[in-house]
Amino acid sequence: MPKRILKGPVVSATGDKTVVVRIDRAFQHPLLKKIVRRSKKYHAHDEANAHKVGDTVQIRECPPKSKLKRWEVVTEEQIAADASAAGE
Repeated sequence: MPKRILKGPVVSATGDKTVVVRIDRAFQHPLLKKIVRRSKKYHAHDEANAHKVGDTVQIRECPPKSKLKRWEVVTEEQIAADASAAGE
C-alpha cells in the first residue's frame, strides 16, 4: 500500500529531530456549498535538523517513532527512488 505524502510549511522546529508541519485542505461544505478551509498540524521526524520555520517540506507516513511522530520529512530524491523501486 502506498504511503501518503503531504506538503506544507514548517510552523515549529524547537524539538530535537522534530518539526511541526501545518497541512491545509479545502473542501465544499455539504449543506452550505461554501468552500471551507481547515488545517491540521503533524509532528514529523527530521533526522538532520535541516529544516527551520517557514520552509516548505514534504512528509510521508512511517511507523511510529515516538508518542506523536508518525510522519517523516522526505526529499524529492527519496520520493523518486521509492517510485522507481515500486515500478520494478
